[in-house]
Amino acid sequence: MNSLDFQSVIDYKFNNIELMHTALTHSSCSSDAKNKNAMNNERLEFLGDAFLAAIISEFLFNKEKSTGEGVLSKTRAAIVCEKSLADIGKKLGIGQYIKMGRGEELTGGRNRDSIIADAVEAVIGAIYLDRGYIAAKEFVLSYFNKNINEAIKGKLNNDYKTSLQEKLQINGDIEIQYTLEKEEGPAHDKIFYIRLFADGKEIGSGSGKNKKQAEQAAAKDALERGGKIVF
Repeated sequence: MNSLDFQSVIDYKFNNIELMHTALTHSSCSSDAKNKNAMNNERLEFLGDAFLAAIISEFLFNKEKSTGEGVLSKTRAAIVCEKSLADIGKKLGIGQYIKMGRGEELTGGRNRDSIIADAVEAVIGAIYLDRGYIAAKEFVLSYFNKNINEAIKGKLNNDYKTSLQEKLQINGDIEIQYTLEKEEGPAHDKIFYIRLFADGKEIGSGSGKNKKQAEQAAAKDALERGGKIVF
């Protein structure tokens, strides 16, 4: 898929097209390339993450004038989390435009939530560098609009750990344990694998690019398997 087509998908034309190409280049390309310092989207992801948080914070602060800091933080977290970003990225079909190493692609990288979410953040960073804060803000508020409204209404619940804990402990205390099974991959792109136990019984498992994400994935797995286990 020609990455130039992605401009039409997001209805944004870059002044500096190299920014878009970099935003859509996964770090696995550096592993495959002879030049190990080849450009990838990690730095743009870092920048986009910061501006996404700032844009959402500003919007919530101005819109929810009677809402306290705690609720605002929780609402923002639901909007900017990996699952929310991945859902938006999948709707945009961003996975098909990402340039990645052959090994990453063969193992399902184009559909991996972490890669898609990172690319969305990188695109936000690229737009900021290309045309500034207002352009990045317009992009975010346009494509995150549904998630923002659902989060404000409390319908965008991505805290699977809390949901699972509430379900498990509805009739009393149950020991919940998240155990790190293994880590895989290079230092800059590790994948963590977690097994989840309730009173010593394994009820779920998951993976993610850090332990927190892997635990959330394991909790989500347990909730989805809820009909097959005794809570």
